[in-house]
Amino acid sequence: MSDASFAGRLSEPQRGKAKPPVSFFEFWPNWLFYTPVIAFWALKSLRYGSATLPSLANPRINAGGICGESKNQILDLAGPTARQWIAPYAALTTSGHRGGNDLAMACAAMAEAGLDYPVVAKPDMSCNGVGVRIVHNDAELADYLAAFPRATALQLQALITYEGEAGVFYIRHPNEAQGRITSVTLKFAPIVTGDGKHSVRELITADERLNAVSALLLSKIGAKADTIPAPGERTRLVFVGNHCRGSTFKDGLDIVTPALTARIDEIMRDMPDVYFSRIDLRYDTLDALREGQDFKIIEFNGSGSEATNIWDPEMTLDRAYTTQFFHYGESFRIGAEIRRRLGLKPIGLFKLGALWWHQKRLMAAYPTND
Repeated sequence: MSDASFAGRLSEPQRGKAKPPVSFFEFWPNWLFYTPVIAFWALKSLRYGSATLPSLANPRINAGGICGESKNQILDLAGPTARQWIAPYAALTTSGHRGGNDLAMACAAMAEAGLDYPVVAKPDMSCNGVGVRIVHNDAELADYLAAFPRATALQLQALITYEGEAGVFYIRHPNEAQGRITSVTLKFAPIVTGDGKHSVRELITADERLNAVSALLLSKIGAKADTIPAPGERTRLVFVGNHCRGSTFKDGLDIVTPALTARIDEIMRDMPDVYFSRIDLRYDTLDALREGQDFKIIEFNGSGSEATNIWDPEMTLDRAYTTQFFHYGESFRIGAEIRRRLGLKPIGLFKLGALWWHQKRLMAAYPTND
């Protein structure tokens, strides 16, 4: 596919000289950027009498999806309508000791789910793409499983080859007939196009955005940096679509149409008691996505979700915080409504802390990601 046709299909971000390659806060330390968010969360906790009230915003998800949620259990909530739009997947748990029959179990799970290689192997409990890897055959899957923690759940999911990737934030209050899309992030993986003369490293340097995040990319791609792609050859540098790993995020709320809203609402109403979620999906073309067609959902995120359009390089800091405060404020409001209507209690603070620590320890033990 030519560069021109690709850009036409996905509306890749066009960066003029006046537009920044990164926002000035995009790579701030987490403690610095999230301090106002933590303060906002604390104020809401005082107002509503609970620091963990957002765990009720999705009452069937562990901790509401603040942290430590199971990807498999969330996808298992899907009814027949929602399942049509979800990338096929298989769930399994590694054996309790090295040298077990993990590969045989994985192959059996894939066969039952109708999966063929390549598949995306990912931890059941993780975030930010940690531990996610494409596997193309039994040998690669065996290597992945051997490096995976023991007696730990994971997911094998069909590799969706649509070029487009997006995060669509959906909110619906329990008393509302229809939900709404409150944020859309269009994600563009770091890709270089070869000319038969320059190495990947040199092509990265020549691109304003990629050069700005070159430290992230070069540390990940290793020897690939010194290869010379053929003329017109497109080389994707990382698989995981995360701005912290070099992808470019663009605010895409302007693509939302009544047709897309209706489709997402139809899907989410078939996900029982999921009211607050960022839906990560892959799509064929923007035109089709606007019509609510030709996309597959990879996963649903819960109350810990972030409206990732804040990482658009053109985003201002005040808009970023306004977006954060709005979304987390909604999670408290929905949690309060469910507490009042159903009498449910949010997860305890110490239990949530233990869940976060468990997830953190697991993430440190997962295999390296693509």
